[in-house]
Amino acid sequence: MPRSQTGPSASPRRARSPARNGSLPATKPKSPSAPPAKGKVAAPTAAAPAARSALHDIVLPLLLMLSTPTFCYVTAWLTAQTSPTLGTLVGAAGSDPSGFTAEVLSAVAPTATAGALLMGFMGLGVLLYAIPGEVKYGPLSEKGWRPAYADNAMAHCLLFPLLFVAGSTEVSGKYGLYHLSVLYDHFGPTVGLLNLGGLAFCLFLYAKGLGYLEPFGLGPSGPDCGSSGRGFIFDYYWGTELYPRLGGVDVKRFVNCRFSMTYWMLAGISFAAASFSQHGRLDPGIVLCAASQFLYLAKFFYWEIGYMRSIDIIIDRAGFYETWGCLVWVPTIYTLHTRTMVHLPSGLSWPAAGAIFVVGTAAVFFNFQAPTSPRLPLATAPPQPAARLLHAHAHARARTEHNALPAP
Repeated sequence: MPRSQTGPSASPRRARSPARNGSLPATKPKSPSAPPAKGKVAAPTAAAPAARSALHDIVLPLLLMLSTPTFCYVTAWLTAQTSPTLGTLVGAAGSDPSGFTAEVLSAVAPTATAGALLMGFMGLGVLLYAIPGEVKYGPLSEKGWRPAYADNAMAHCLLFPLLFVAGSTEVSGKYGLYHLSVLYDHFGPTVGLLNLGGLAFCLFLYAKGLGYLEPFGLGPSGPDCGSSGRGFIFDYYWGTELYPRLGGVDVKRFVNCRFSMTYWMLAGISFAAASFSQHGRLDPGIVLCAASQFLYLAKFFYWEIGYMRSIDIIIDRAGFYETWGCLVWVPTIYTLHTRTMVHLPSGLSWPAAGAIFVVGTAAVFFNFQAPTSPRLPLATAPPQPAARLLHAHAHARARTEHNALPAP
């Protein structure tokens, strides 16, 4: 999901002089007016701590944390209606607001089946997470932590969809565990359970990052942790730990990639199966949309180590913004287009849908080329301190914007 490139940890903090702590002799700083040498990039300068702001620290985080779960609930209810249109939403909410609220809450009420589905989904993700792979590293954090990852994303990308399809009754007959449309059939209760579980999990991560759970053996996983100094609401929203781990599993990698992106990938397949079940024929629009979506996310898993060196991981902490967003917002909102087409077929012919698919596939290709370009070193360069990577990224973006300007 889109990520802000700024935050409490995005600005370099003021560092103590090496001479004061006795580690290294102090050196005379260069004149601030001296320009950088030709061909060099000026080093980032330390920024003063941001002033406290009720709007930034309380109002806006609360607004997002209240509105986004509500929006997810409403869209989950709406896409289950026979006519999932704005007219249906306005009519239901306007004619009987209290009845509409009760209906939405009923549609997303957690069920035992949704719980079993999520346990199986995440359990398989944990098993595939343990597949051996070459160890790759992220950049050094502000406090000297370098995260390590087994490069096994493509094994996950290939095995998870195969096992998901093989476990369906459409493929395995009487030995199947579910219909291929299972993600659509139990979507509302799944969203409800993910939301409640996600909010609770973010509270758990908040306490873990502040060291409150150390007596239970669940203290911070690395040095990049602690409060932002902006109060409970902002810390819950932003997170208190950069690289939390549980039982050897990197929380951000598992939630952001192995759950969130995998659910998005398989949702297209499941929703296309639901469309076929309801209408008795394949809808070219939803089938090729699901295929394009699958290709895009296969590209993501191919590039997963690059993602683990991106701003989402090296700057954003594991709080509501990052973790709840990947647990709930991505499965609910990123799948909205294919889910809507189950009740509202696209009406496209195979040639028309095929033409759109070709354009989408080209977009996936160019999207793949962008992060591997020499002008954007985040994915391909050897691990470096996060601040240096961010500065290189900003410099590359500035050059791109400069080159896009018309010649005088």
